[in-house]
Amino acid sequence: MASLKEVKGRIATVQNTQKITSAMKMVASAKLHKAQGAIGNMLPYEEQLHQLLANLLAGNEKVESVYTISREVKKVAIVAFSSNSSLCGGFNSNVIRHLTDLINKYATLGKENILIYPIGKKVADAVMKMGYKAEGNYDNIAGKPSFKETAEIAEELMQKFVDKQIDEVVLLYHHFKSTASQILTRETFLPIDITKHATCENESYETDYILEPSKEELMEALLPKALRLKLFTVLLDSNASEHAARTMAMQIATDNANDLLQELTIMYNKTRQQAITNELLDIVGGQMA
Repeated sequence: MASLKEVKGRIATVQNTQKITSAMKMVASAKLHKAQGAIGNMLPYEEQLHQLLANLLAGNEKVESVYTISREVKKVAIVAFSSNSSLCGGFNSNVIRHLTDLINKYATLGKENILIYPIGKKVADAVMKMGYKAEGNYDNIAGKPSFKETAEIAEELMQKFVDKQIDEVVLLYHHFKSTASQILTRETFLPIDITKHATCENESYETDYILEPSKEELMEALLPKALRLKLFTVLLDSNASEHAARTMAMQIATDNANDLLQELTIMYNKTRQQAITNELLDIVGGQMA
């Protein structure tokens, strides 16, 4: 059995750790509240814009855009979202594991034909260890989401897609469902498929819009806007998921520390009682001698 001094030292260590995890949980919870507000405001707007575009395309007149053309994939870009710091459970490891699977899927294209845009320090470090070169340093927007910088990434991806430097863009991120649940999502960014956002259930549904200017001009103006908003929404989604994962991880760590404290306290009391009993036995034994 451990000595009283050792048990007391362990109790003090666990108490200090519990204070840290509890404080980190409170900070993460406050950041989560702010991130939830941001994604809660942005997501409905982004979805409504996609829905509008989908309904515009639901008519008999087909409209094609440079952003909707599918072609044989010879060069792919992967945008993976993670965090800059750890202590958020399996948040980063899940992204890295699925990123590895995704890279293996496109391995036949050749390493030079797989472009990786890592959003977050953890996934950037993993990409470097895999032997790939990151297309840029985006650690700052992982911690502090910025529409301006995210729009610049979207513009770069759109331009490369239009110039046929890449044939497909894939997003890998966590979708925030609740504080306890974040769903790892893989989604095609380009070519864009907005028909899945259509509200009509009947395929024969026909829109009756009077458009000014033409449908083609509207699509050319709105599609880039929708793509920029999509990437920023995904960034906010990932950011909210990170804080939710960290809140849960720190809550579990705090609860585990509390359970360990109870066990150590019982052990301390038993050890102390045993020491007192042994001392009394020694005294009684000495008097009898």
